[in-house]
Amino acid sequence: MENLPILLGVLVVGLVSGYVVRHIWGARKASSLEEKSKAEREAAEQKASAIVVEAQKKAADILADLQREDRERKTEIISLEKRVLEREEGLDKRLSDLHKEEGALRQKLDRMSEDQKELDNKRKGIEEQLHKISGLSPEKAKEEMFHQIEESYRQDIFMISKKMVQERQAEIDRRMSEIIYTSLQSYARSHVAEMTTTVFHLKDEEIKGKIIGREGRNIRALERATGSEFIIDETPDTIIISSFDPFRREVARLTLEKLIKDGRIQPAKIEEKVEEARQELQKRIFEIGEAASMEVGIYDLPKEILELVGRLHFRTSFGQNVLNHSLEMVHIASYLASELNLDVTVAKKGALLHDIGKAIDHEVEGTHVEIGRKILKKYGLDERVIEAMQSHHDEYPYAIPEAFLVTTADILSAARPGARRGTLENYVKRLADLEKIASEFPGVKSSYAISAGRELRVFVIPEKIDDFGALEMARQIANKVQSELRYPGEIKINVIRETRAVEYAK
Repeated sequence: MENLPILLGVLVVGLVSGYVVRHIWGARKASSLEEKSKAEREAAEQKASAIVVEAQKKAADILADLQREDRERKTEIISLEKRVLEREEGLDKRLSDLHKEEGALRQKLDRMSEDQKELDNKRKGIEEQLHKISGLSPEKAKEEMFHQIEESYRQDIFMISKKMVQERQAEIDRRMSEIIYTSLQSYARSHVAEMTTTVFHLKDEEIKGKIIGREGRNIRALERATGSEFIIDETPDTIIISSFDPFRREVARLTLEKLIKDGRIQPAKIEEKVEEARQELQKRIFEIGEAASMEVGIYDLPKEILELVGRLHFRTSFGQNVLNHSLEMVHIASYLASELNLDVTVAKKGALLHDIGKAIDHEVEGTHVEIGRKILKKYGLDERVIEAMQSHHDEYPYAIPEAFLVTTADILSAARPGARRGTLENYVKRLADLEKIASEFPGVKSSYAISAGRELRVFVIPEKIDDFGALEMARQIANKVQSELRYPGEIKINVIRETRAVEYAK
């Protein structure tokens, strides 16, 4: 307790001393910061002064450049104005000269008009004087003058015109020959004439026995159902199908193919396969017609027309396949039309469809040309196509130039060596006439000429013809054939009456 006042005194003295020391140290520190700030401010002022000086220098340089460019621009403008003024002066002078020339031309034109009027008046006066002297009108005088010239130089004119015609005709003939030769050379199709037989190859010789059947019943059923003759001889692995009708031969071939594949060869199965073959061939007909149309670049024919085109594949004319003949004509007519600058499309369609009537000519009365015209009109084909195809046998006049091309193509295609055989066509026609005579009798179901026309098989409807009626029909058909047809040797008339009793067990 005695030392407390001393401690307090020491504490007070320490506090006072610390305050004094701190105050002195703070004053020194403030003085040091003020000096540093002053130094930085002076440095910044010096730097700012230098920047201002530099900016003033650059501004002075820019101003000098602008002044120099301004002086140059003014000089250029002055030069341009000078050139424009000089050009205006030149144009004014040229315009003045043109006005003077225009005036001079107008004066010349006026003088020429006056001279023309004077000439017209003089010519009119001369014509009037000539008319009074000759007593002829101007037209008559001109006609008389030409007549006198013609009389004076008739022989010369005739010789010159004849020479020109000869030279021109020779050139036409030469050019025509070149076009025909080129058209024939540009398309060469095989000219093998179609025969009346089809060779069917067998994989096994033993199948012949099945095809013949017990006592020949299978082969008789085949011939009756297909209308074709099956020749089974000693030729190994071969059966010959004979018929003048290509459609029947193809049906017979397909039937044999189906029967051999099935393995069951019997009369009932034969009739079933014959019907299948006919239906399959009907479908193929459209495909054949469509393929033929696509081959020659014709894409807009109706479906019904394409089916008829396909049927032409199974028609022949003098031994020549009608469809192949028509396709060959299309190529020839197309080339001729392009060379002569005619309608290629009309020529091609006319050539392809020129024999379309032959596809059904045995079903409808009339020539194949007339039937073809009716068909094409029925399905709305272009009238120009009908005009192009209707004249190829000279039944109708040549209405358009393309008709000449179709006729020319027909002649060229048919006249090629080996393309047609007249004797074969006569033979086929005789067989067709033979079948037609039999089919005209009432009660006849079907008739087939076989054995190269030496036998006529006639199938009758048993409900309409009895046994005695069949005998009488055979005699009547024989008499009619004798009176209407000419043929070598003799023809066997075989009338067949078959009765079937069918009942179903249920």
